[in-house]
Amino acid sequence: MKRYVWAGIVFLAMAMGTSVGMSASAADTASAADKTATAPQVELDTSMGKIKLELFPQAAPKTVENFLGYVKSGFYDGTLFHRVIDKFMIQGGGYDEKLQEKPTKPPIPNEGPENQKAGVKNTIGTIAMARRPDPNSASAQFFINVANNTPLDYTASTPQGYGYTVFGKVIEGMDVVNKIAKVETGMQGGQGNLPKTPVVIHKAVVVKAGNKGAAAK
Repeated sequence: MKRYVWAGIVFLAMAMGTSVGMSASAADTASAADKTATAPQVELDTSMGKIKLELFPQAAPKTVENFLGYVKSGFYDGTLFHRVIDKFMIQGGGYDEKLQEKPTKPPIPNEGPENQKAGVKNTIGTIAMARRPDPNSASAQFFINVANNTPLDYTASTPQGYGYTVFGKVIEGMDVVNKIAKVETGMQGGQGNLPKTPVVIHKAVVVKAGNKGAAAK
């Protein structure tokens, strides 16, 4: 089973004692990204509640375009949050309810440099792309940070420094994200940190800014 995780950096992040409370850095990320009312929004209707995201096209244009393409095609409907680590992140968007990995479009380039220019970081409540060790291997899987994960930020255009591209933030439903982060997990089918009770994304839709559950035309 292919892994989109960063085994070494998981332990690094935990060893650094990443904060799980709202902080100035989280507020900085929110204010440094797109402030316009027209920023795309996506709602994830999960088995544990709804999560609304605001995306950052100025900070990660190709990543936002890629994510919206998957949303509009229905790709995420019926997928799992398959990797959950409390005080770190919740990861989903790649496996169906039978734990089969879904085929994806070609990978997209890492937009770490764009993140750095825009001042966005892997702070609490941000959403970023999961990937393999190759910095330019992200496709569909994403994760939502439940800690300020500084080790995941872009620092340099090197294999070790590219980090994980941030492309949005949670604007509603962070309580749902935190509930998911607390679920009991285990090992199944070679997949570690898998929720013992499946956490399913029933539907992902683009919504109008300011409207709850109103699908954009």
